[in-house]
Amino acid sequence: MDVQIWTYIIVGLTFALYIGIAIWSRAGSTRDFYVAGGGVPPLANGMATAADWMSAASFISMAGLISFMGYDGAVYLMGWTGGYVLLALLLAPYLRKFGKFTVPDFIGDRYYSELARTVAVICALFVSFTYVAGQMRGVGVVFSRFLQVEIELGVIIGMAIVFFYAVLGGMKGITYTQVAQYCVLIFAFMVPAIFISIQLTGHFFPQIGFGATLEGTDTYLLDRLDGLSQELGFNAYTNGSKSTMDVFAITAALMAGTAGLPHVIVRFFTVPRVKDARISAGYALVFIAILYTTAPAISAFARVNLIDTVVDKNYSEIPEWFKNWEQTGLLAWIDKNEDGVVQYSNGAVISGITPEFIEGEKGSFGQRIVSNVDTSSPNELYVDRDIIVLANPEIANLPNWVIALVAAGGLAAALSTAAGLLLVISTSVSHDLIKKQIMPDINDKGELIIARAAAAVAVIIAGYFGINPPGYVAAVVALAFGLAAASFFPAIIMGIFYKRMNKEGAVSGMIVGLLSMIFYMLKFKFNLLGESTPEDWWFGVSPEGFGFVAMLINFVVSMVVCHLSTPPPADVQEIVETIRFPRGAGRAGGH
Repeated sequence: MDVQIWTYIIVGLTFALYIGIAIWSRAGSTRDFYVAGGGVPPLANGMATAADWMSAASFISMAGLISFMGYDGAVYLMGWTGGYVLLALLLAPYLRKFGKFTVPDFIGDRYYSELARTVAVICALFVSFTYVAGQMRGVGVVFSRFLQVEIELGVIIGMAIVFFYAVLGGMKGITYTQVAQYCVLIFAFMVPAIFISIQLTGHFFPQIGFGATLEGTDTYLLDRLDGLSQELGFNAYTNGSKSTMDVFAITAALMAGTAGLPHVIVRFFTVPRVKDARISAGYALVFIAILYTTAPAISAFARVNLIDTVVDKNYSEIPEWFKNWEQTGLLAWIDKNEDGVVQYSNGAVISGITPEFIEGEKGSFGQRIVSNVDTSSPNELYVDRDIIVLANPEIANLPNWVIALVAAGGLAAALSTAAGLLLVISTSVSHDLIKKQIMPDINDKGELIIARAAAAVAVIIAGYFGINPPGYVAAVVALAFGLAAASFFPAIIMGIFYKRMNKEGAVSGMIVGLLSMIFYMLKFKFNLLGESTPEDWWFGVSPEGFGFVAMLINFVVSMVVCHLSTPPPADVQEIVETIRFPRGAGRAGGH
């Protein structure tokens, strides 16, 4: 059977499984909808947390980033992994002890202020919508290649699936769906990695193959990759080009942003006890490590195979996978010197950022005829970073069922995180705004209806951002982490460990931190406040790393304002003293 039929079969079966779980675990109360009734076993919660955490950025885009950036791409690996450890050790048990549904709920009660709650809701919406845009983009990329549809239609199909099980099942449905999605995505990620590791190095475990010699030679894989990269005019794969300051800032922003992600934090409210929160955090770390220790190997395998199978080859000899991906617009060859040979080197192919700039029919050698060719560089090959993991099995000529399995895994990764984010959006609106502030007397049934309606609206907005993304998946997600670091992280950390922090300090810090990050994104990422270049970056820090700087601004503003205003009430300080020792806890609540 061909790839498309296999894809229909495997993706269809996984979608049927997700929908079946959603129907089986349909939420009947707000407690089911928000925190799955607070009764999820630690092992299941660990798998669900891992699936929630390993989004399309982890499955689809992270390996692509490392493949193209080499050593520099490791900042994403270090930041996201270190951030999860930070979350598990510093935040999860204490927030579980507090026993609320949401992060805005914690901030509103800890800082005894409805204004603080409202600001936290706004921060949650900014973070979640930015993050979910990357997930929906990932869904569109998978569908565009494997179901032979436009990216826009792929996003709409993904919206429909997420709408069904997120709106129907709430956290209860999402949790058990994510358990299934973790199984799908980790199997889909590891199977081709193992196949390709055996092909290239003879080692079953990709982690070992990454540091081994190529099969039948004395040349190490990374030495081979360094040589190929330098021959083509790139930096050595194992050398970085980013400044130390930027590497540090991006890593710190990703770590702090991870610890402030509301859709991951809420997962620890779904277990019965604080002890279970700690155990599920440990399980999740093991499940996450399986993928994260494999990603660098997949990146290196894909880079070597891509160069060996395509570069300096006549277009008439190019493998079929290349031509298949050309149809999506996510890979393109422009024959600048008209010799019919694919040339690949450091430099831009087209005058633009995304493949949508490529247009027109194919010329005599098959290259696309475009009006916006970048003639300043000899590079003729455009490869979107988000296709590396998805195309990897095709590049390595693996069986069609493996290719289809990877498509199902990519969808599982994107949809699992998108569902978690949509739940955060809906609970922020229904619980923290409507129930807590606007309509405090609303009954459980009415609140559940509003939560589902908010989730439905959020799906539509998320779909729009997926169709019109501000960049490739991991870059969009990195901005979401920066927003979380700039807004939530200081307020949560000081809310747990600093009794003197009051509402004036926390609210001021969140507002200034969030606005600082938004300003920097608009100015240096989207160029909406005038044209800019990397030379204009403040302190040499990229937009992906500025969340660290904005976080420091948040801390400073919070501390200054805090000490210029009155201390929090004694009962609030007593709450802080209590949650510092997370032994035992009541069930998650909020009413």
